[in-house]
Order: sequence, then C-alpha cells, then structure tokens
Amino acid sequence: MQIRDLPYPDPGDPDVRSGTRFLLWLGRNQLGGQLKSLFWGLLHQLGIAGMPLGVGLAVQAVVDDSGRRLAYAGGLIVLLGVAVALGDTMLHRTAITNWITAAARVQQLLARRTAELGAVLTRRVAAGEVVAVSTGDVEKIGWFVEALSRFAAAALTLIVVSVGLVIYQPALGFMVAIGVPVLALSVLPLLPRATRRADVQREKAGRATELASDTVAGLRVLRGIGGEELFLGRYRRASQEVRRAAVRSARMWALIAAIQVLLPGLLLIAVVGYGARLTLDGKITVGELVTVYSAVLLTNYPLRNFEEIAMAFSFSRPSAKRAARVLALRRTTEPSGVEYGRPSGDLYDPVSGLLAPAGRFTAVVCGDPDAAGLLAERLGGHPAAEKDAEAATETASVLLGGVPLDDLALYEARRAVLVQDKDPVLLSGTLRELLDVPSSGNVPAEDALAAAECGDVLDALAQASVDADGDPMRTRITERGRSLSGGQRQRLALARSLVTDPGVLVLDEPTSAVDSHTEARVAAGVKRLRTGRTTVVFASSPLLLDLADRVVLLDDDAVVAVGVHRELLHSEPRYRAVVTRETDDELAAFEELDQEIDREIDKEIMEEESA
Repeated sequence: MQIRDLPYPDPGDPDVRSGTRFLLWLGRNQLGGQLKSLFWGLLHQLGIAGMPLGVGLAVQAVVDDSGRRLAYAGGLIVLLGVAVALGDTMLHRTAITNWITAAARVQQLLARRTAELGAVLTRRVAAGEVVAVSTGDVEKIGWFVEALSRFAAAALTLIVVSVGLVIYQPALGFMVAIGVPVLALSVLPLLPRATRRADVQREKAGRATELASDTVAGLRVLRGIGGEELFLGRYRRASQEVRRAAVRSARMWALIAAIQVLLPGLLLIAVVGYGARLTLDGKITVGELVTVYSAVLLTNYPLRNFEEIAMAFSFSRPSAKRAARVLALRRTTEPSGVEYGRPSGDLYDPVSGLLAPAGRFTAVVCGDPDAAGLLAERLGGHPAAEKDAEAATETASVLLGGVPLDDLALYEARRAVLVQDKDPVLLSGTLRELLDVPSSGNVPAEDALAAAECGDVLDALAQASVDADGDPMRTRITERGRSLSGGQRQRLALARSLVTDPGVLVLDEPTSAVDSHTEARVAAGVKRLRTGRTTVVFASSPLLLDLADRVVLLDDDAVVAVGVHRELLHSEPRYRAVVTRETDDELAAFEELDQEIDREIDKEIMEEESA
C-alpha cells in the first residue's frame, strides 16, 4: 500500500484481544512494506558495517606501500558510500510510508467503529479517551510499526558483523561476538520498570486529556455558574501529575541510553587494548586492528535501534491497548444478511408498544428524558447501551413496515430512519457544506432553513460574511457552532435533518432551546414540510404537541395512552403532569377529584336505575 492509494478499501478485521496482539496484527498486515524497509535497512546498515573493512584495507595498503590495493580499497569505500546513501534514502521513504499507512488503517478502523456504534460509543468509553486514541495513540502505534523494520535490519546487521569478524580475525572476533549480545541484552532488566513508568505517564496524560475535553465542552456552563477556577485547579493538578510521571519515565530512559553508551565504550577499550597487544606481538596487522576497531565503533549505530524499538513498544502498547478496547466494542445485534430492499411503512417498537403510523406526525411524551433518548436511538436501529445488552433479544428489534431494523445493514437502517438527538453536533465549515449531506434531493436547503425558522441565523451569518455580497451560505461556522446561540445551533441542525428527507425522521426535543413563539413556527414548518412522511418527535411542549396527528404517552418505558393533545390533557392525569409540569400534590388532588366525579356519576346512575 502506497500513500497515494489511501484510504484502504477494507482496513480489515483487527485482533483486539490485547494491545500486543493488535500490534502484531497490524505488523502482519503491513508485511509488504516491512519487507521493503528491511531490505533497504540491510543495505544501509551493512554498507555502514562494511566501511571498516574498506578503511582497514586502505590502511594496510598504505603500510605495505601498495597502490593497486589502495585503489581497490578506495573503490570499495565509494561503493559502500553509494549503498549507504541509497539505503538510507529508501529506508526513510519506506519506513515513513509504513508509519502513515499503519496510522491510516487504525484511523479507518476507529472511524468505522464510531459510525457503527453512534451515540452509544461515548456511553461505553469516555469521550476524552476516544480523542486520545484517534490522535496521539494513532501516532505512537505508527511509530512502532515504522521502527520494527529498522530494528530487524539492525539485529541482522549485528549478527552479520559478529560472524564476519570471527571469520576475519578470530582472536578479536570472538571477543566482539560475545560482547555484542551482552550489549544488546544489557538493558532488558530495566525495560519492565521503564514500561510501567511509561504506562503510568500515558494513563495520567489520558485523564488530563479527558478532563480538558470535558471542560472545554462545558465551558459556557462553567462560566455561567462561576466554576472556571474549580476546573482550572483540577486540570492544573492533573497536568502536574503528568509532568512528574513524565520526568520519572524520562529518568529511566536516560539510564537506558547511558548504559547503551557506556557498555559499548568499555567493549571498545577492551578490544583496542587486546588488539594493540596482539599487533605489538605481530599476531595481527595494523589494518586488521583498524578494521575491528572501526567495526566495534560502528556497532553503536545499530544498537540504538534496540533502544528505539524498546521505547516504541513501551509507548505504543498502552496506546494499542486503548485502541483495541474501543475497536472491541460491538453492536448488540448483527445484520441477518437477508435482502429487504428499502423498507417503508409503520414504525413499531415491540418493547414499549410505540407505533408511529406511516406518513403521520407522531409526538411522544415521556417524563424521563434519558429514557426518551434511549428510545429515540432504538427507533433508529442504533445498538442498545452496554448495560441493556443482556436484555436485548431478536424479538425486541424495532420494526419498519414489518422489517426488523436490526436485520438491516447499518447504512440501510440509517438511510431508512434518521435520528437527531438532543445535542446535535455542527461541524466546522461553511453553511453550504453543513447542509451538503446525503439526501433524497426533494427538499431544497432554502425550504429546510425556512421550515426551521433560520432567518435570524442567516442574517447573523450574512453580517459575519467576508464576501462583498454577504452570502450566508459561504460564511464559515466555527467548530460545534460555538459562535451561535444554543437555539440557533439547534435550528441549523434541524434544517440539516430536514434536508436529508428520510423516510422516517425521529427528533428528540428539537425545540428545547428556542422561545415559545419561534417554537410554534418551527413546529408548523416541520409539519408542513414533512407532510406525507413519517415523523416522530419526542417533546413535552404543548405548542408542538397540539400540532401532532397522534400523541403517545410513555410511562415506565411502556405506552400507557394514545390520542390527541387536547383529549389527553383532559382525560389523562399523567399526561397532564408531564405537559403542564404539575407537582405531585396537584396531581394527587386532580386524581382525587376525578375519583369523586366518578363516584357521583355512579351514584346518579344507580339512583336512576332504582327509580
């Protein structure tokens, strides 16, 4: 896979049983790129390792006053220099390609899992952890994949150098062959402690990221209640904990780096001392001593790759573990594989008994906002929350025209039923880009904006426009629409949902952040634009409920009353309590009054019968 070929047609099915297994799976899927990097890494490092041989031959040629051998040695050095340059260039190219393609594969896997789980994801995993996995963790995982081929090339180079020195000069070669493995393995006892310290650092950094993400998301609320200093103090303490953990981790890695410098230096001193004695005794030539000395000196270069792979693994393993935890999440149900086409008809939830007739405007009243949100997600075919997974069964699937949504592929279910939750997100970009979503094409953006009463939003965007004509459609909206008020953001999100024109549109409190006059116009606009289409609105506003063709009351996750707004308002005390915000005492008084009226009616009937 080359960078120009990204994204992957299919990123694959990862092994998420553990962080280490995920890294191994990722390495296997990058096998072609790893072999390329290994080849160029061997060319590069063997070229460097061969330099001492050329230098030794040149020195000996000078000592022996041989011009021909000096020329041969010079030619060998030139060839080795070309190999080093070419190998280094191509190694960097292929290693970076491995890094980027591995990171892209992980990001595609995360994006696919996020799209599959939807809003359930943040109920199973903290939002800050998802952000950490998709940004910093992806980079560290890519680092390990990139360093793996360089490490393999370095290990093979050290083996070749050790064997070559034993053959070239056995007296010194055996000393090097014994010393190099000791150097490579000398830091192993320190790696578990270094890894633990790195894990602590990553964990504390993840907590700090979560805290920062949650604080930024709720900054406006914090300012409203004067809680900025409280959260600032919490983040300051979390930041200091991250700093202290990073310092402790850096000390251990500094110790490992110092050992990687000290021990090769001691080996070099031993080789030079012993080699000098052998040279004085006439057992080896000066050229051979220079060759062995240079070879030992250059082993420092491949040995650094041992330190790098240890550090890359210790930092990437916790990142891979977090990524595997997110990727291990699954929907509670899987598609059956049966081809249903595009389903249409009544929307029915067998768990609660909710029925939304096709082509009608149905309002749902529920006293528990959390339960309403879960039901709205279930109506869209979204997976149940983890805590409800055990209770979920095949018979509990929502039916659209008799077709279970859980049996549909994810994209088909979401194309059939669109759910807008309580807190819809506006992505940064222009207003035209915001409304450029997959749709039927039957609802122009202008009609959707008009139905959602976005006139004041368009005026505000026109004033903020940098264009001479003040076109609001080309005005950029900041991330999450933070430059707009809560009501303006809510109406723009509603307009985006209306543009898609799905067969079934489920809206969860779409007008909770607007005033009553605007709410009445928005409700009328939505009903007008959605004529003949199935619309389900979760709300408790009398202005919206009065326009509904059908109102359903839910209590304890079950339908308890069905009718129209005015009828239920007079006949159903529980409905009246939710819609008019009556207190428990007032509700009890109304129930007592209803019972007394019923008794009076029964008494009159009995008197008439006795007469």
